[in-house]
Amino acid sequence: MAIVAGVDFGTLSVRVSIVDSKKGRIGSSTAEYPLFRKKEDPDYATQRHQDHMEALISATRKALEQAGVPGESVAAIALDTTGSSVIPVDSRLQPLDDYYLWCDHRAKEEAALITRTAHASKLEAIKWYGGVYSSEWGFAKLLHWLRHNPDKSRQMATALEHCDMVAAVLCGIGDLDQLPRSVCAMGHKWMWNESLGGLPPEGFLAGLDPLLGSVREKLRGRYLPSNCTAGHLTPEWAGKLGLKAGIPVPVGAFDAHWDAIGAGVREGDVVNVVGTSTCIMAIARQVDLIPGVCGVVKGSIHPDYYGIEAGLSATGDIFEAIARRAGKTVAELSKGLEPYQAGQTGLMRLTWDNGDRTVLVNPELGGVTLGWNLTHTAQDELFASVEGTGFHTRVILERMAEHGVPINRVINGGGIPQKNEVLNRVYANILNKPVLVPQSEVTSLGSAIFAFLSAGTFRTVEEAQEALCPSYRTVAPDPAQSAVYEQLYPLFRKLYFSLGSPSSAPANIGDILPTLRKVAAKAKG
Repeated sequence: MAIVAGVDFGTLSVRVSIVDSKKGRIGSSTAEYPLFRKKEDPDYATQRHQDHMEALISATRKALEQAGVPGESVAAIALDTTGSSVIPVDSRLQPLDDYYLWCDHRAKEEAALITRTAHASKLEAIKWYGGVYSSEWGFAKLLHWLRHNPDKSRQMATALEHCDMVAAVLCGIGDLDQLPRSVCAMGHKWMWNESLGGLPPEGFLAGLDPLLGSVREKLRGRYLPSNCTAGHLTPEWAGKLGLKAGIPVPVGAFDAHWDAIGAGVREGDVVNVVGTSTCIMAIARQVDLIPGVCGVVKGSIHPDYYGIEAGLSATGDIFEAIARRAGKTVAELSKGLEPYQAGQTGLMRLTWDNGDRTVLVNPELGGVTLGWNLTHTAQDELFASVEGTGFHTRVILERMAEHGVPINRVINGGGIPQKNEVLNRVYANILNKPVLVPQSEVTSLGSAIFAFLSAGTFRTVEEAQEALCPSYRTVAPDPAQSAVYEQLYPLFRKLYFSLGSPSSAPANIGDILPTLRKVAAKAKG
């Protein structure tokens, strides 16, 4: 028997779970931290390192108290975070600014420049990122920061992903050569590819902008998967967290990726981690390059497989925005959605409110709703948005399957599927596949699994999953509802690629509004 701490830094809070290798989760606590946005700039989203660390201290101590175990009994601590959440630091690893959070889209121009230059110079790495570099990713954010902070930029020793920053701080690592660099983070967001020599060549980066001329060397460190150790907990941080000094800290990763591990992902599974956004993940021994998919990285989700990541830039955030505009909470607005039938609202919602991450990779898009009449309600829009995220998920899964990713099971992980049965039902009907929902929450369970590996409790990821992952309940598709979505999906797909692609030819979309009305009338009986 062993006990570990699994830590998950989400968009608005950190969760710390104390997990027993035999009993499972025995204690858990969360602590919130602020997200800074600007009304005049919807692309702006930042957080402070100090807020993260203070929240970690609070949540860890409360989780230990709830578990009723002494901190000295914890054998390892592992941490995942959002990404790409980027922070520039000085030579002492002191933050020079706040994190550019994963959902910060200010670097749109820089991302477009990277994409154009990569194709013009035939950079092989861009093919592994769906052919398009995103404003959500590392080099775009770092270049944006360098361009807008000339005074601070002279002090920059390096830049770090959030998961690597936290691990380095907890382990007291200050030597740039020894900094942990997560293969998950650097592979999916910074064009790092071991088979291509690591990061893009310095000539390519300097050609983008002279400000990036020395960055490749500054991003040195130990590039490792999550079954490797970043370091060991320092006495200082052991005291702050209430843990034992010297326990191992494995190399970190992205929260959704470790949620997939906690959800029991195997080859042939797709895991939708549905939260403020949606991360869609699969693992495969071998896989082709996939146009429009965020990244195909060896060792990123599971150390022994290629990790494939795609996703929606906003899901729960859209539901929250609709409820907020209606002066209600999502829970309040969701009451009464259970009887809704497929297509009954007559609305079709393209859920691009925070741009498109996959497969168009276009941050310039905005949400579109078709079919409004004078009697529609905010609740109708909420249901149409659930349908829209389901349709978008189907677009992504079809793209993955077309390029060799086996999809035998669909698992809905993340926080929303645990409390929103309407979403699970709609997804099963749109995908026309059974949707598996873990019987209990998996957030921070993936972190615990890698902590156990670091402590030597389990030999493999699979052995730990067998011991710790919850069973599933199955949400089966309804044939009649699926038949309606089979009629609506081609309309969604037509709109998606016509409105979302600047170079697309005008499509004949005159049939869409009449069809929405007919489907709605039939659904209402």
